[in-house]
Amino acid sequence: MTTSFVPLVLLGALTSAGVYLLLERNLTRMLLGLLLIGNAINLLIIVVGGRSGSPPIRGRTSNDSGVVADPLAQAMILTAIVITMGVAAFILAMNYRSYRLTTEEEVGDDPEDAKVSELAATDATAVEEDRPQVDTARDTDAPDELDALPGYEGSR
Repeated sequence: MTTSFVPLVLLGALTSAGVYLLLERNLTRMLLGLLLIGNAINLLIIVVGGRSGSPPIRGRTSNDSGVVADPLAQAMILTAIVITMGVAAFILAMNYRSYRLTTEEEVGDDPEDAKVSELAATDATAVEEDRPQVDTARDTDAPDELDALPGYEGSR
């Protein structure tokens, strides 16, 4: 199977532009990136689907072609288009809601996440200092005090 070089270059360009836009903090650019990636996936399915041929209906031919077109690629593209449009509608609704609440389109950092990361940075040094040292001389296979707790029946 030979594939033209142009669809592959277009596929790479759509994917790279889509990933670049998807990594932005602007919801509209995220939506455009998602749509570009969806179109790149559709192009990939077309390229992988193979050459065009006769319709996949018994007894029908077109242009004296002996090859029958793969109906699976067409069905997958239609499904991918519907899924992409559903996700796009969801992101548009999320964008509208975010704009109505904050009158901004940028996705900001979550204040709770910032607090947690600050606490983690300050506690990292304290945890290293307060961590108990393991006594390797006492680490044996013998039962410890916790193994003799009331109600502990061990493995049966």
